[in-house]
Amino acid sequence: MSLKKATILIVLILLIDQISKVYIKTHFALNEKIIVFDWFHIAFVENDGMAWGTKISDFVSFISDRTAKVFLTVFRVLAVFGIGYWLKKSILDKSSKTLIFAISLILAGALGNIIDSVFYGVIFDSSLGQVATFMPEQGYETVLHGSVVDMLHFPIWSGELPNWLPIIGGKTFSFFDPVFNIADMAISTGIGILIFFNKRAFKTATSKKENTIIDN
Repeated sequence: MSLKKATILIVLILLIDQISKVYIKTHFALNEKIIVFDWFHIAFVENDGMAWGTKISDFVSFISDRTAKVFLTVFRVLAVFGIGYWLKKSILDKSSKTLIFAISLILAGALGNIIDSVFYGVIFDSSLGQVATFMPEQGYETVLHGSVVDMLHFPIWSGELPNWLPIIGGKTFSFFDPVFNIADMAISTGIGILIFFNKRAFKTATSKKENTIIDN
């Protein structure tokens, strides 16, 4: 996959991600939900932390939530530069299309969530109890303190687990609880490709290594 095609893919995912988030912010109040199907809801939530709403301050107690938020956002920005370098190097090295496709998905997703974290606190006002305004006189937060917008919820199954199951038997369980966004989907898909199609993704690098050994 060429740099041009990878760039088009990244821009396309970013557009879909940001359009969906801006629409949700400007049409839904926080925690508002629409049931499209029993197994698919559009539910507006905001995520201040990492995956599943986890925060750095949950693990490092002496850091405040606001400081932890800045650290997380800066880390995400640095990670994007690293992923971008990995993508560029993979294209220059003529790595497999699978690898370049996966890295492009991860990069697009990371960029999508970074935009929320860096800018949304400034370009939107609060969504609590109201529909947010785009470009208000004063945003709900400062730069680097924005919350990531999530809206896709798939409560596919909910019920009581069989009693014969060890530990969790008899307890109520629901699948799938987390609410996520397009950027999260891109990151998860990219990582999934690298895990499940590992040999195909890294076959070029492996082939070069084998050829070097033979030549020596």
